[in-house]
Amino acid sequence: MTSRDTASGAIKSASNALVELSHFIHKNPELGYEEFKSADAVASAAKTAGFNVETGIAGLATAFRATKGSGELNIVFCAEYDALPDVGHACGHNIIAASSLGAAIGLGAVADELGLTVTLLGTPSEEGGGGKIDLINAGEFKNAHVAMMVHPWPTERLDAQCLAVDHFDVTFTGKEAHASAAPFEGINALDAMTISQVALGLLRQQLHPGDQVHGIVVESGSAANIIPSHALGRFMARSVTSERLGALRKRVDACFEAGALATGAKLRIEENGSQFSHMETSVEILSHYRTAAESLGRTFEIDDAGTPRPTLSTDMANVSLVVPSIHPLIAIPTHGAVNHQPEFTAACITKEADQAVIDGAVALAHTAIAVAEDAALRTKLLKK
Repeated sequence: MTSRDTASGAIKSASNALVELSHFIHKNPELGYEEFKSADAVASAAKTAGFNVETGIAGLATAFRATKGSGELNIVFCAEYDALPDVGHACGHNIIAASSLGAAIGLGAVADELGLTVTLLGTPSEEGGGGKIDLINAGEFKNAHVAMMVHPWPTERLDAQCLAVDHFDVTFTGKEAHASAAPFEGINALDAMTISQVALGLLRQQLHPGDQVHGIVVESGSAANIIPSHALGRFMARSVTSERLGALRKRVDACFEAGALATGAKLRIEENGSQFSHMETSVEILSHYRTAAESLGRTFEIDDAGTPRPTLSTDMANVSLVVPSIHPLIAIPTHGAVNHQPEFTAACITKEADQAVIDGAVALAHTAIAVAEDAALRTKLLKK
């Protein structure tokens, strides 16, 4: 029996538990840094599978580290489990968590014979905040040689164009007044926000390809007959590199400054979490992933046709700058729905989604085995 057979067998034996875990996380959506049920469920499952588990790492209540083996080559699988407001697991993090656990279980079954340390990291708050960045800063990736995960998507793709992104809140503070009797006594914070959004809309014509700005108004007054003294918006700015993002932010921030200047409102801009970087995918590891995924019947015609990669942002990109990494997209049928839609949420607990949990686990485990057995690549990774 080959190491791949052993890994596949271990994953198959755990398949019912992995699917149950995926459904549990899906049924209990929790926002970033508040994934107490989900993090506990994944960590507990890892402990049951024979991993050494430490919870609350890096000062994060919902982060954990699970390890098995003591070999020199450390392979890390990242488990995400935070959900989105309102639409729950519309990005399929339930699939990500379960497939990463499955991959760790499969690889753990052959860790000793391949000279590996298998690490499963529970990484909170990918949907803003950036739990993986917190873990990088805490040194959790310092001894890692490879980092991997798969992400559910409507189509099979080897990777995406991961844009650098800032998350930030914009607050305008004005002055209340009677909207009919004495509006001239007020300072309209909502007008400041409106002017800023118009300025952003006009700015889009001059943005470089790959630059994006989008956001929502969270709070904007309490009654129609009171001049709004408070307006809060939540925004994201993205670009192809962190350097380009810095240049974009200067122009974006100027739009908000214009709103403040025009109305007399006070402006405060606060960053939410850490900046997500662009991603540098390991071509060598990704090549092994393609072989592993294709052996399971997964195909990549869209990539081969040269179709532009989808754009997204993830803190896995920050990991790729410190550890050779891959972040492939694994297909689930969505009937036209895309990530972050309620229909995608529903698609993440279908039979096909459950199969993606198992296929993702096997593909990642087999990728790790191929990396471990690739003498030239292994030597290269160990030198880093």
